[in-house]
Amino acid sequence: MATPTPRVQVPRTAVKGEIIKIKALIEHQMETGLRRDSSGEVIPRKIINQFVCRYHDEVVFSVDLNEAMAANPYFEFYLRATTSGRLDFVWKEDGGRVFALRHDLLVG
Repeated sequence: MATPTPRVQVPRTAVKGEIIKIKALIEHQMETGLRRDSSGEVIPRKIINQFVCRYHDEVVFSVDLNEAMAANPYFEFYLRATTSGRLDFVWKEDGGRVFALRHDLLVG
């Protein structure tokens, strides 16, 4: 399986009080644990099971996932820009692997 690739799309700047759109995607196979390989062995479950976005260390969006989620999970949500600060995006995979991105938002 290829290494999952996380990506986010966030405006670089926002006006104080503006509601901004945030898009987050991780390229991930999302193996359900229900399929078998060519030799008949069950392919172990390996999914992104949680996604969290924090703004100034406060959770502003969070979702728990299960094997019914499609490959390459994509999320779109909105956030009110209050002050300049850091947005942290974290995807957690079965087995404890974590993928993270950080984005600095400038609010004027």
